[in-house]
Amino acid sequence: MFDFANPTYLYLLASVPVAVLLFMAARASRRAKLRRFGRMASIEHLMPDTSRYTPAVKLTLQMIALAALVIVLARPRAGAKEQQEVSAGIEVMIAFDVSNSMLASSTDRPDGVSRLDRARLLLEKLVDRLDNDKVGLVVFAGQSKMQLPLTSDFYTAKMYLNELSPNQISYQGTSISSAIKMAMNGFSPAEDMHKAIILITDAEDHEGEAIETAKLAAENDIQIDVIGLGTPGGNILPGFADNEGRQVVTKLNEELANKIAEAGDGIYVNGASPSALSDLSDQLDKLQKSEFRSVSYKAGAEQFPTFAAIALIFLLIDIFVVDRKISWLRGINFFTKEDTK
Repeated sequence: MFDFANPTYLYLLASVPVAVLLFMAARASRRAKLRRFGRMASIEHLMPDTSRYTPAVKLTLQMIALAALVIVLARPRAGAKEQQEVSAGIEVMIAFDVSNSMLASSTDRPDGVSRLDRARLLLEKLVDRLDNDKVGLVVFAGQSKMQLPLTSDFYTAKMYLNELSPNQISYQGTSISSAIKMAMNGFSPAEDMHKAIILITDAEDHEGEAIETAKLAAENDIQIDVIGLGTPGGNILPGFADNEGRQVVTKLNEELANKIAEAGDGIYVNGASPSALSDLSDQLDKLQKSEFRSVSYKAGAEQFPTFAAIALIFLLIDIFVVDRKISWLRGINFFTKEDTK
């Protein structure tokens, strides 16, 4: 199997035929200008050191070197192999609240770290502890969206976490019930896999039915753990006002968050607690890990040194090929016959 790590660079190979066409146009223009001075056979005697062939030879050497350098940039690889690995873990779906209220402070201070930023930081650290587990991501506000299906690629998962914002959901509000349902649908159908939903929210549920949906998840052997963000006393939501022009105050509904976790056979932790991450990790560790197969690809051996060597060799040859006639070829004409009469 042969492939390229950076195949986009291969588009640069188009510069080779372009350079050849420009060279041919330049040579044709040169010949046309020389013809203005007289017959070519006579003019050539006035330029005894000018070679017909070495410019084309040098161009060929340079184009081969250029093509080889482009291939070096594309990083050719050979020998990639598909491998199957057996891992043991659980499936974790993260349901992340991206409603506007998550922009409010997560502390008692109005200018404190936003709930959104604190949630991202907590989840990044949590993902680092998941080891061989699979993780998926659902974002929600007034409606829900599957942002990342289950994967064991934690690097990609962290990239998605860094991009979370209220702009991802046009219909605002908070519907925890729809988030739980979408997370449930994101799990694999394997019955022997242990599953958990991590719900991270300020629990300002505007739609209701969250507790009933959490019970439904528990009946399907899906544990729901809740991370609460914000303070019960509430904070002003910057940049927002109600219909009467008054500032909006948003509060953490710890009572509802606790009830959802209880209905989902999980635990509730406050995101501001120093032990929040440890408590949540310990809870997930109680779930028995199941074996599952994952497919990975062993990267092929890099082949770019070979093409780098080719480019170097042809560039060195080009250096020693001069534009004028080579002394021992001066008496040879490759394309016309000498008149023997």
